[in-house]
Amino acid sequence: MSVPYEASAEDGLDKLGLHVCKDRLDSVAQRAAAEGWSYTHFLGYLLDGELRARHEKRVELNLQFAKFPALKDLEGFDFSAQPSLDKRLMDELVTGRYLSEGRNVILLGPPGVGKTHLAIALGVQVAQAGNRVYFTTAMDLAHQLTKAVDQNRLHRKLNALMQPRLLILDELGYLAFDPVQASLLFQVICNRYQKGQSIAITSNKAFSEWGQVFADDTVMASAALDRLLHRATVFNIRGESYRLKDRRKAGAHTNGHGESSPLEQNDHPI
Repeated sequence: MSVPYEASAEDGLDKLGLHVCKDRLDSVAQRAAAEGWSYTHFLGYLLDGELRARHEKRVELNLQFAKFPALKDLEGFDFSAQPSLDKRLMDELVTGRYLSEGRNVILLGPPGVGKTHLAIALGVQVAQAGNRVYFTTAMDLAHQLTKAVDQNRLHRKLNALMQPRLLILDELGYLAFDPVQASLLFQVICNRYQKGQSIAITSNKAFSEWGQVFADDTVMASAALDRLLHRATVFNIRGESYRLKDRRKAGAHTNGHGESSPLEQNDHPI
């Protein structure tokens, strides 16, 4: 009586969409018979391959959806060059617990200290855990929102921005918003706050300067900060720009005779 079931096993797996199980069925069954596996061990081992393949596919799709400008990880970040950064706190964020708590991550500091690298690294971790993440600059998002208004699809766009488990807004403050853009970004912050959805923000502006970013509307800036900081982990990175260091090294190498380059003679960062 077992022959019909054996003959239909591959077809059944195919109909259930378990294509990896189907492809591995014969080899796993032979190994199970040779090593005397229990039925549950055989089934668990067969399904493990399917689950791994599906997770890898999900991660691949998540990384495509995220629109990262580059893939970064924490292993590639030089924490020794930024002593003001608490690595233990960053390691805690890698666990992803902040997402369940609806906490935000805010990375403040001058240009070139690695804020975007860290934000992307956290986003990659979220994607690898099987969750959706979306990366955009704050100004690009403002443009997307104003375009959605013009096309009468703002509600759809705002709903779409609720889907990622983590929304990363890069370079907030590099360019100021006009009143409409500031209002639209505020709506995004409010919506995600109400739903307990995390936001990661990088900014070169101190909180006291966010009024300028929000079209000189200090009331709106205060309301946005109130929501963002209610549950948040804030990093204030005060190190030197990596790009400045690279330019100093390049300048010293170019001089070649032990002479200091112009950059080395100037202690003020660009």
